[in-house]
Parts: sequence; C-alpha cells; structure tokens
Amino acid sequence: MKHLLSAEDLGRDEAIAILDTAEQMSLLGDRSVKKLPTLRGRTVVNLFYEDSTRTRTSFELAAKRLSADVVNFSARGSSVSKGESLKDTALTLEAMGSDAVVIRHPASGAPHRLSSWIRGSVVNAGDGTHEHPTQALLDAFTMRRRLGRVNDLSVTIVGDVLHSRVARSNVRLLHTLGAGVTLVAPPTLLPVGVETWPAEISYDLDAVLPKSDVVMMLRVQAERMNAAFFPTEREYSRRYGLDADRMAMLPDHALVMHPGPMVRGMEIASEVADSVRSTVVEQVANGVSVRMAVLYLLLGGSPE
Repeated sequence: MKHLLSAEDLGRDEAIAILDTAEQMSLLGDRSVKKLPTLRGRTVVNLFYEDSTRTRTSFELAAKRLSADVVNFSARGSSVSKGESLKDTALTLEAMGSDAVVIRHPASGAPHRLSSWIRGSVVNAGDGTHEHPTQALLDAFTMRRRLGRVNDLSVTIVGDVLHSRVARSNVRLLHTLGAGVTLVAPPTLLPVGVETWPAEISYDLDAVLPKSDVVMMLRVQAERMNAAFFPTEREYSRRYGLDADRMAMLPDHALVMHPGPMVRGMEIASEVADSVRSTVVEQVANGVSVRMAVLYLLLGGSPE
C-alpha cells in the first residue's frame, strides 16, 4: 500500500491488517512511555486546507507516537492564502523531503492529484464531500472492539448523507468487511446515484432502529448547504434526530456512533450522546491507534 486515498482502495485483507495493527498500537496507551521508535527520521506533513481539530490532532499524535518528525501546515497564514497552488505547495514539500503528506482539502479529488506530484505517501484526511477513509477505519475498529466483529452487523447511517464524506467511506469499507448498511435520510439529503451504492435506503428511522446493531448519526453540515434541504431544524429533529425514546427502540447491545462535531439537540440528544451506548469519546481515542497503524503500514515500519 503506497497511499490511502479512498476506502475503496482497501481489500478485505488490507482493511483487516490495518485493524489488527491498530489493536497492537492501542496497547501503547497502557504504557508509561507512549512511544515507539518505528518511524524515527521520517517526516510526516499535515496539510490542512480546512479547519479540523480532531483529525489533525489525531494524525499529529499518531505520527509523534511513532517518533516521526511532524510539520503542521495550515492553509491560513501560509503561502496558500497568498494564492499558491496545490501543485506548488506539493513541490515545496517534496523539496523538503517529506515521507508522507496527510491532506484535508475542500476540493474532492485533491489527494489523488497530490499523489501524482510527490514521491511520498499521501493519506486522505477528507476531501470535499468525497471521502474520509481513516474515519471509516476508526469506526469499524470501534464496532469490532465493542461488538466483537464487523461482519454481518446491521449498521444504520442517519442524516446528511449528501454532504458526508464519512458516510461514503463507511458504506464502502463496511461493505468490504461484510456488514449490511442502511442509509436513512430525507430524500433531499441523499446524493444522486445513491441507489448504486452497496446499501439499502429508508426514509423511516423508527422502522429501522429495532434491527440495528449500530446507528451512526451524521452532522447536518449547514456550512455546505446553500439551499433549504429541510423545512426547519425542529422538523428535521422530529423525523431524523436520535432522542431517548428512539434509543429505547434499539436492541440492548446496539451502539450509537457520531463522527463529530455533534450538534446536540438537533441530530442527537445530549442524553443519548452521553449514554453508555455512545462511543463518541472512544472513537476519538481509537482514531489515534488507527492512524498510527496507517502511517506505520504506509511508511514500512519495522515489523516488531
């Protein structure tokens, strides 16, 4: 594996290898010194053209725990804000000798372009409304840790599928790992061509919840909406929000997931977000282990 650009790049064996490696990486959390010398002397560049607290910090921690040197490159206040193109920035990073570039960009396809311009590995940390493969990996890792498997799980993904790169990556990866996925959303928040995705479609959340092992709530991405996709927030919440009454319809073992940041009270009630079923905080911790595994496997970490 040279790059991680899309969840579709991963076959079943590759995906499971990442999850198994992440399991090993998570054991570091129990040690007093949370560091491995594996990537000493390597340089990982975080190239973020969009704001992100969790993902950027998570990749930074992951690289540092593997003893890599980390360069954080924020598009604000850099030559990018002066109009430098992605290609020129790539050539600059190449000249600095970066071994891996973690990129988040508002344009779908930017990481693919970048991978053709530099020799190092490229990891897609979210491109436009296209993909976010490491989020799907950490979600699958969280499911496997809590429920013992991903294969044969019924996973329901609810909300703003149209603008969600998390939903796209999850549908692809979960299908590869043998889970069944149902998308629940208002018709206005489903993308064109969604019927070709390896997932079922439903408009009735209440009908799907009793059969769900996992329900993943998506953030309503108001900043990407330039039109009215639903009548009011209250109406959206009434039909597609997860509150305590709806949570009670889930099987006893079912998990509630959210990629964050959460809009409490709209897509998810606080009592649900803070309940024992919620894996929101675990997902963040697991994100570091999974991103360590990805960087380790891409940069050919030593096998011990």
